[in-house]
Amino acid sequence: MPNNSAPFRADTVGSFLRPAAIKTAREQYAAGALSAEKLRQVEDEQIRHVVEQQRANGLEVVTDGEFRRAWWHFDFFGDLHGVELYEADQGIQFNGVQTKSHGVKVTGKVAFNPQHPMLDHFRFLQSVAGDAVAKMTIPSPSVLHFRGGRKVIDATVYPELDAYFDDLAQTYKEAIAAFYAIGCRYLQLDDTVWAYLCSEDQKSQIRARGEDPEQLARTYARVLNKALEGKPDDLTVGLHVCRGNFRSTWISEGGYEPVAEVLFGGVNIDAFFLEYDNERSGGFEPLRFIKPGRQKAVLGLITTKNGELEDPEQVKARLQEAAQYISLDQLCLSPQCGFASTEEGNSLTEAQQWQKIRLVVDIAKQVW
Repeated sequence: MPNNSAPFRADTVGSFLRPAAIKTAREQYAAGALSAEKLRQVEDEQIRHVVEQQRANGLEVVTDGEFRRAWWHFDFFGDLHGVELYEADQGIQFNGVQTKSHGVKVTGKVAFNPQHPMLDHFRFLQSVAGDAVAKMTIPSPSVLHFRGGRKVIDATVYPELDAYFDDLAQTYKEAIAAFYAIGCRYLQLDDTVWAYLCSEDQKSQIRARGEDPEQLARTYARVLNKALEGKPDDLTVGLHVCRGNFRSTWISEGGYEPVAEVLFGGVNIDAFFLEYDNERSGGFEPLRFIKPGRQKAVLGLITTKNGELEDPEQVKARLQEAAQYISLDQLCLSPQCGFASTEEGNSLTEAQQWQKIRLVVDIAKQVW
């Protein structure tokens, strides 16, 4: 059962550990010791190299490693119309560690920026991808709403949230069209929210702020489907459902069952990238809701949280276990998340990172 189009049997979520050259250049730029042009030259050089490394380790799909970003999500949101970044009172709380205290708020009508800098980021990636498929990763629309909710959306701009969600869907519809217009045929939406809606602790926090987790799930599904309306058939759009990934820590736990019917059964996405690297992930039973046919599940059975290599036989056994609920032909394999969802990165070495990628590729060749 070969698979020569996205998602690939051996795939990847997107981010890679930032090389020392990138970290140094960004620090120098922040201190005013390096120009924006020089920073971009360093980024370009390192992106060329990480593309070469992805290909050398057997991947048919390449990303830019998110090397131009500090965050997996704020960098994209900050360049939308009507959205502003700000210094929050505190960072995002992970299991035992907290991020830098940045936040995002809606201060005007939300709209896609046709000069969004990530369009140029994709153009460069495409120019160095060679015969590989270039994949672009951006945060999912639900992420813009969920973290702050009503309190970070200007009520004078959006007295009613229905209008906000309509604009959010249209913003993403235009974003998808803009990336497609410049040649993108593989786009991934990164989303932590669906995993939060599986966590009893997170759902309690949602209720405490006066919102209904089940209603939010239906709203987010509607926004995604409206954004995907009219999507070209030759564009693959994936959705990575993440439980949190910062310095090898996490936020949410719990299997996908609470959202499986709404998400897998109702959202018209092409590929679900799902985290299954530990006992917090639950079982494979929710995969039964994924529609037969073109829709795929990319199972994140290889962890990016540490450098210890998984036993390939155990990974293959878990793929067969998943195949009890969804056809093996609809399955692919990847790491469970990126290696550096923020510029700080996870607790493993670059050598271990590439060993993980090689393991994904080798197992996929054996299984398919």
